[in-house]
Amino acid sequence: MAKGLAGEGWDVTAVDENEDALLRLGSAWGGGFVLGHGLDTSVLERAGVSDADAAVVSTDGDNTNLVIAQVIKRRYGLENVVVRVLDPARARFYAEKGMHTVCPTQIAISELLDAVRSVQLEPSEQT
Repeated sequence: MAKGLAGEGWDVTAVDENEDALLRLGSAWGGGFVLGHGLDTSVLERAGVSDADAAVVSTDGDNTNLVIAQVIKRRYGLENVVVRVLDPARARFYAEKGMHTVCPTQIAISELLDAVRSVQLEPSEQT
């Protein structure tokens, strides 16, 4: 995400509690990097959340993502917050409550269904 947005000209600051994440961004990374956890508001502030145009929240856990996203929206007044939620039911619930959720699980399910449906079997093969 960070590399993609930076490549499009966005001023990006990545937040991660693992320093190795900076290595994954590569030696050419020109954006910012703040070491820490997104649940820590001082980390968010060091990352510049109060001046941000958008935030993407994508940790390993749905609950963590949803809490961070809500803090960013409510405490810092940022409207453009996109949150990754793996559980389709939870993603749908929070989307109905106004969160901008992206559910990779549901996207994968839809893609798999489309792939299966696109296979045209000969009538003799359908038995």
